[in-house]
Amino acid sequence: MQKYLLILLLLAVSCATPRPEGKTEAEILFKEAEAHIKNESYILGSEKLREIKARFPYSKYSQMAQLRLADVAFTQENYIEAAVAYQSYKDLYPGDDKIPYVLFKLGEAFYYQLPPTHDRDLSEAFQAIAYYKQVISRYPGSEYVEESKKKIEKCQQMLRDKEQYIADFYFKTEVYEAARFRYKRILKMFEDDKLLKHSMLRAVESSLKLKEKDNCSRDASAFIGVLSNDESQTRNKLRNLKLKCEDL
Repeated sequence: MQKYLLILLLLAVSCATPRPEGKTEAEILFKEAEAHIKNESYILGSEKLREIKARFPYSKYSQMAQLRLADVAFTQENYIEAAVAYQSYKDLYPGDDKIPYVLFKLGEAFYYQLPPTHDRDLSEAFQAIAYYKQVISRYPGSEYVEESKKKIEKCQQMLRDKEQYIADFYFKTEVYEAARFRYKRILKMFEDDKLLKHSMLRAVESSLKLKEKDNCSRDASAFIGVLSNDESQTRNKLRNLKLKCEDL
């Protein structure tokens, strides 16, 4: 029933509004779609775009319609649908000059699916970072590079906060083996100085709490060895922890 109502609505609109000029029917349909989209009539615009793809699959307007469908879904905040449409465009037209834009929008589609706080699932952050990095590495002169770098940093900050949140939770609840695992994971994943120092200290403290003398002493020595001379405060704390380890 809804399908028939939509068809009737399309017919009514087409009868009431003069059609734009164009050399082909595909061009005319595309112009009609753009007019609907401009007026925020996204359903009508999307129907026109799908009609182009169905009736004129080999026209250049079919390719243009694919990208516009992705853009419309993104504008409507249907980010999952948008990601699928952008990926389809990327797969169908890998050599197109709009691929930098498409990769950036793929990153954006995953970025805007991220939750507002870091204590929830952040799996989309990894996908967003992957597409932003493709923009930077494959198209270094692209206009989307700087924004991609900013978004990567925001994603990585959320991931850093999430990892520290989990590690600190385990430490505070005295699940020291899991805490140590998480702190060592942070040391492998990130390069944030403040977070790394915090993780070094907590990893050694976790071994100390577990009364694992060898792990405790070995890790303390290893961490002291990688710290620079101007990081004396953390080095001193690690030395004190190492002494406690050796007394176990």
